[in-house]
Amino acid sequence: MTLPESSTAGGPVRLDGPWTHRDVAANGARFHIAEMGDGPLVLLLHGFPQFWWTWRHQLPALAEAGFRAVAMDLRGVGGSDRTPRGYDPANLALDITGVVRSLGEPDAALVGHDLGGYLAWTAAVMRPKLVRRLVVSSMPHPRRWRSAMLSDFAQSRAGSHVWGFQQPWLPERRLVADDAALVGQLIRDWSGPRPDVDEEDIEAYRRAMLVPSTAHCSIEPYRWMVRSLARPDGVQFNRRMKRPVRVPTLHLHGSLDPVMRTRSAAGSGEYVEAPYRWRLFDGLGHFPHEEDPMAFTTELVNWLKDPEPDR
Repeated sequence: MTLPESSTAGGPVRLDGPWTHRDVAANGARFHIAEMGDGPLVLLLHGFPQFWWTWRHQLPALAEAGFRAVAMDLRGVGGSDRTPRGYDPANLALDITGVVRSLGEPDAALVGHDLGGYLAWTAAVMRPKLVRRLVVSSMPHPRRWRSAMLSDFAQSRAGSHVWGFQQPWLPERRLVADDAALVGQLIRDWSGPRPDVDEEDIEAYRRAMLVPSTAHCSIEPYRWMVRSLARPDGVQFNRRMKRPVRVPTLHLHGSLDPVMRTRSAAGSGEYVEAPYRWRLFDGLGHFPHEEDPMAFTTELVNWLKDPEPDR
């Protein structure tokens, strides 16, 4: 099967919509963003195997609710720079906070899914003054992730793709084989029984993965997360993440997430010394913001607009 050519002038990444596209410089690299709206900044961070497009439902809803909504492509993905190095979580978190500064904002509410959630946790610890609020979906706190992957066999098996990424080059070849068919398979397999993701959306993710070097760059953060477990830099990062998160935090999760088990994600509140709210979406899988965008967005907007979120 050959994927159809992108019908938009922006190619496979700068997809048309009510938002605007531009590039910003931060942390020694260039990052593509899609943005719309005015107000307090909400910065949206995608996960694997996706790019900014995963937030297409939330961008207009946040703008309508009175926020400046910005979805960025992480380093090495979508329209952002594909650098040879810099895929450890500490540096990727500095990318995120650097984008906040480049947008001329004093701080941001970070909303991260999957890998984007891992980096949002990290940024809230490393640069707390730049993070106003924290929203994480489908990803536990990094220390919980590490513990679950090493000590919980069921979670280790659920996250088997992370172990598979440790092979050299073969994972990249699998990701782009047959016009990135594996990307579509992963999104379908990781979704719940009633996903609101159509074939055109999946084709957008496949086209984006086929941009040269994207497959390699999207895997590199996971290679660091595993290979650094016993290295000094990994031990130092894990120790650094002992510092508590001191901003209000909303933690969202799908009850049927086959990649990150509920018991692995639950309990992350022990690392938050601020109001913390846990919300479990019944019947949804790994992509709650796409599987039921209305429920997800309603929860997100109501919490962001709540002046005193409860613990």
